[in-house]
Amino acid sequence: MPQSDAELPEVARIAAELIRFDTSNFGGGDAKGEREAAEYVGAYLESLGLQPEYYEPIPRRTNVMARVAGRNKDKPALVVHGHLDVVPAMADDWQVDPFAGIVQDGMLWGRGAVDMKNMNAMILTSVAEILRAGEQPERDLILAFFADEENGGVEGSALVVQNRPEWFAGATEAISEVGGYSIPVGDQRAYLLQVGEKALMWIRLIAKGRAGHGSRFHPENAVTRLAEAVTAIGRTSWPIQLTDTTREFLNRMSALTGLPVDDPDALAATAGPAEAFLRSTLRTTTNPTVLQAGYKHNVIPERAEALIDVRVIPGQEEDVLAQLRALVGDDIEIEMVVQDIGMETPFAGPLVEAMVAALGRHDPGVPVIPYLLGAGTDNKALAYLGITGYGFAPLKLPADLDFTGMFHGVDERVPVESLVFGQRVLTDLLRTY
Repeated sequence: MPQSDAELPEVARIAAELIRFDTSNFGGGDAKGEREAAEYVGAYLESLGLQPEYYEPIPRRTNVMARVAGRNKDKPALVVHGHLDVVPAMADDWQVDPFAGIVQDGMLWGRGAVDMKNMNAMILTSVAEILRAGEQPERDLILAFFADEENGGVEGSALVVQNRPEWFAGATEAISEVGGYSIPVGDQRAYLLQVGEKALMWIRLIAKGRAGHGSRFHPENAVTRLAEAVTAIGRTSWPIQLTDTTREFLNRMSALTGLPVDDPDALAATAGPAEAFLRSTLRTTTNPTVLQAGYKHNVIPERAEALIDVRVIPGQEEDVLAQLRALVGDDIEIEMVVQDIGMETPFAGPLVEAMVAALGRHDPGVPVIPYLLGAGTDNKALAYLGITGYGFAPLKLPADLDFTGMFHGVDERVPVESLVFGQRVLTDLLRTY
């Protein structure tokens, strides 16, 4: 039976309530619910005695920020941020209503349970625990909750950074999603700390031909041309290209497993359900995601389009784009829809040490491994202000849970006890760093 909100720890209740705001982002400005979710977050921050500020550069695409005063004014501020939008969910494919925020069998279900209303709830309740105890964090915290992350942040964090840079005055580092969670490594457990992100290129393929009757001999068919190009890209196996981060990742995985470091895919395979996610961090990926063509069964269209999600090893962007042009040929136009930077920072320094230590206090003896995220976060936007971003949404997870597979997947869910663990670790970090 589903649990009532009254039975839940606060972090799970807040996450469930956030899930109930349908903030689906279809891209291209087609989004909803972000203002209502931002107002909910703002009201929670106000209840803690904070003064939230809102920025809505595009109607209903709302961002919210509040600053928490720290004890040590000599230390730079830390940005702790999340995004309020989610990718759409096809309800018929789910076992539960994806926007009901249901808790059953110890799991919180719903779109955003993994990406990333779980972390938003951890941020809010960690700050609440500190302030309700009459304490302060070690340094100023800048709490930011963005719109439009699931569309590359072009109508969210990118505009905030451009038009409200004062929100981040005094900050040098940031933490957000997709790091700090546990993975199985054989019969052991390890935590992944995200210290970099692949570059982003969302491209559109455009094929043109001649319109005509569907019954005729027609060698200039735009759909056929597009299909050939999509197949060529989708079936390309990109080679492994290591960076400083992925070399360190492999070295540490090798030390844990005893497997040779020169077989990266075999090392990734030791991570159980996280294998595919980790293999994507070692190479460029090019995945077709949307096809658009035609309007009637017996009409050959003049134009056909496809969207391709390209995630590139940092520094390889121009080379990959040239290879894509060669793959599709001169008949296909490539249009850049969204492009953003790749990032990498050393697995070292006081914040990294503090995150590792916080995990160690709550799960002693478990190793922490750096990795390069195959996707992207709003840390990309903050990088334009010189702010170094990390992924640290700490979760101690069951070994058999395909957590990484639920990013943008069906039946997204997270254990309640993992949220409680994460909130404790995050509170610890914010108190002490």
